[in-house]
Amino acid sequence: MDGTSNLNPDLIARPDFHRFHQGEKMLPFADTEYEARLAALRRIMADMGVDACVLTSMHSVAYYSGFLYCAFGRPYAQVVTQTDTVIFSAGIDAAQPWRRCYGDNITYTDWRRNNYWRAILSVTGQGKVIGFEGDHLSIAQMALLDEFLVPSAKVDIALATMTERLHKSPAEAELIRAGAATADVGGYAVRDAIRAGVREIDVAMAGRDAMELEIAKRFPDAEYRDTWVWFQSGINTDGAHNPVTSRVLERGDILSLNTFPMISGYYTALERTLFVETVDEASLKIWEANVAAHEYGMSLLKPGASCAAITHKINAFFAERDLLEYRTFGYGHSFGVLSHYYGREAGLELREDIDTVLQPGMVISMEPMLTIPEGQPGAGGYREHDILVITPDGNENITGFPYGPDHNVVG
Repeated sequence: MDGTSNLNPDLIARPDFHRFHQGEKMLPFADTEYEARLAALRRIMADMGVDACVLTSMHSVAYYSGFLYCAFGRPYAQVVTQTDTVIFSAGIDAAQPWRRCYGDNITYTDWRRNNYWRAILSVTGQGKVIGFEGDHLSIAQMALLDEFLVPSAKVDIALATMTERLHKSPAEAELIRAGAATADVGGYAVRDAIRAGVREIDVAMAGRDAMELEIAKRFPDAEYRDTWVWFQSGINTDGAHNPVTSRVLERGDILSLNTFPMISGYYTALERTLFVETVDEASLKIWEANVAAHEYGMSLLKPGASCAAITHKINAFFAERDLLEYRTFGYGHSFGVLSHYYGREAGLELREDIDTVLQPGMVISMEPMLTIPEGQPGAGGYREHDILVITPDGNENITGFPYGPDHNVVG
C-alpha cells in the first residue's frame, strides 16, 4: 500500500512559484534584438525614476520578451529591472513560456490565491518605484499590486513604451515584409475562390489556409495561431470588421477581401474591394474615387508630415467630390506587435486628433473607406489597404496585390 495514501493533501508543502525550464529557446528574433529593446526600456526607466516595470499587456510582453501569452482568464507579466527580465506564467503552460521568451521565467501555482503577485514580489521586492501600464492593468489588479508590492510610487509607462514601438528595427521591418507578402498569398487564394454561388465562409477559409501554409514555410520554428480572413459580400461590406457569414455570393455583389496573417504577434493586412463578374456604373464611380484617394493618400506618407495634416488633406479630397460624409474611420495605422484582440499603437494613426510626425522606420497603412448606405446607388463598403515603410525620402509600399477595377472584377 502507498504509504502516503492517508495523508491530508492540504498538509503537503507545495510551492507558491517555481522554475520549470526544459527544451531549447526558440524566439522570433536574435538575442541582440531583445537586448536592444530592453536597453531602450531601461533608459526610459532611468529617465522616469522607475526601479522595476511590471508589464502586463500581451503586446508589451511579446515586444520585450518574444513570448505571446494565452491568458484564458489568468494574469501574466514581465518584470524588467536594470539587471533582470523575468516572465511570469501560469502552471498550465509548463515550460512553453520559458522556451519562447528571452530571459528568465517563473511559473506561479494556483495552490494559493494571488501566488502570481507573490512570484512578482520575489523579483521586485517591496517599497520600489513601479512602472505599470495604465491602459491595461485593471482596478482589481492595481489594488493587488499595492497590497503585495507596497510601492513607494507608481509611474504609468504605457505611453513611453508605445512610442518606442513606433520605430521599427531592421529585424522587425523584415518580419513585417514577410507578413505583407503572406497577406498577398492569402489575397490571391481568396480571389481564386470567388465565384457566384459560393459562401463567404468557403472563400475565407481558402485564404486562411493558404496563409498558414505560407507562414509555416517561411518560419518553420514559429508557433502558428491567430491568422484569419474577414471576407464580406453585399450588405456585409458596410463595416470593416464585420465577421464572416454563410451568405452566398451573387453576380454583381460588392466584395471586401481582408487577409490577416499573424507571425509571432506581428499583424499585417491586405484589404481590397472586388466585384463578382460585373460592376455597375454607380459603384464603379465610387470605387474609382476611393482608389484615387488611396493613391493620393499614399503620396502624402513622407517624413515630416503629421498624421493630422495628412488626414485633413484626404478629407478635403473627399469633400471636393461630395463623399466625405461616407468616410467611416481614420485613414491608416501603425503596424507591429498588435492584433484585433490586444494592443494597438494608437500614437500613429491617420486621424484628426493625432499630431505624430512621420519618421523613417515607421510602418503605416493607407486605407481609405467609403460606406454608401443600402438603397443608394453604389451601396456597399469600399476599401483599399496597403502597408508602407517610411523611408528617408518618402515611402516604400510592401503590399503587392493589385487594386482597382482593372484587376478585381472577378469570378
